[in-house]
Amino acid sequence: MTMQNTIESKLTASFDTTFLEIQNESHMHNVAPGSESHFKVTIVTEQFEGLMLIKRHRLVNKALEQELQQIHALALHTMTASEWTERGGSVTDSPPCKGGGKNQ
Repeated sequence: MTMQNTIESKLTASFDTTFLEIQNESHMHNVAPGSESHFKVTIVTEQFEGLMLIKRHRLVNKALEQELQQIHALALHTMTASEWTERGGSVTDSPPCKGGGKNQ
């Protein structure tokens, strides 16, 4: 199973999601082709209702505790359904990598 599939499986098991998207953004960084080291997670669930951003992130980090030992970066976009609707059902693109010799 790929890391991306593992992340999706664990988050699906841990949260009752309205929307869940896991993007492997490793190709945007100075890593070997086919790497699974940088991920962007967009997760929408009512379980985040009333929680500050840090608490939402801690819940996701707890669900992915083992995986976080194996990956380099995890960008989190954690929202309730109403927040997701307010944003028009989208999140911003990740910025281009500026480290590790990628843009040198």
